[in-house]
Amino acid sequence: MSDRARRNKAAQQRARNVRRALIGGLALVTVLAVVVVAVASRGDSEASGPPLSELGQAGKDAAVRRSCVGCHGRAGEGGAGNSGPKWVGLYGSTVTLDDGTTVVADRDYLIEAIVDPHAKQVAGYRQKMPVDSIPEADVLAIVQYIQELATPGPTAVSGA
Repeated sequence: MSDRARRNKAAQQRARNVRRALIGGLALVTVLAVVVVAVASRGDSEASGPPLSELGQAGKDAAVRRSCVGCHGRAGEGGAGNSGPKWVGLYGSTVTLDDGTTVVADRDYLIEAIVDPHAKQVAGYRQKMPVDSIPEADVLAIVQYIQELATPGPTAVSGA
């Protein structure tokens, strides 16, 4: 076999090895992506936080299903990157509204805030929550979830 033929054969073998490595790497990246998506889609069922009643868990599930968690956080934590107020510690706290008045975040206030989100705007969050028709069962479940996220003692809540 000539030197040129050997070089061509070696080049072809290197090209096959590179293709195999690329395909193997692509397969690994695909598997990792599937695992990441699967873990992310599990939700926060194992996240830290208080144990939830059946209705509280239904509220958490409704908040995920209705995309409330996009603004209020996957575990109600609000904070950086979330455009809605946090739910952790909200129930029973004093909330400052856009007009400077305050209200206690009790059951009635939370129901009103979900059913008519523009009625009493939390300071710093004006016009951000969409008006949506949420079934009463989901509203009550979400309120229960927020109530179960309460931390001991009142916590003042206001805009960012």
